[in-house]
Amino acid sequence: MKLKFLGVVALFLGSVFTLSAQVKTEKFKVFGNCSSCENRIEKAALSVDGVSQADWNKETKMIAVSFDSTKVNVHQVHMAIAKAGHDTEMHKASDEAYNNLPGCCQYERGKSDMKMKEMDGHKH
Repeated sequence: MKLKFLGVVALFLGSVFTLSAQVKTEKFKVFGNCSSCENRIEKAALSVDGVSQADWNKETKMIAVSFDSTKVNVHQVHMAIAKAGHDTEMHKASDEAYNNLPGCCQYERGKSDMKMKEMDGHKH
């Protein structure tokens, strides 16, 4: 009888823990060039409390980030990466942070797609 009771309690506690830890995975673009960028980007994402995994792909420029949504939101992850010098879809790194990147890590910073679309059809 005690064993069944302990099993029910353990099951209940396990389900409560699962509900309280709302793990989400988000993918978004982060600009960079090389393996040094990869290390810096992933380290910046993992420095945010609540982020459990970060994996940046230098070919696709996409990062997959898993985090506890009760502790952090994706906006905070974007900000941490931008603070490290890398532009994301949501945040642009400061010029100072970007200029502090090693030369091999300084990617071409272009105009956003939105600005480019606004300029389509505009004649000079």
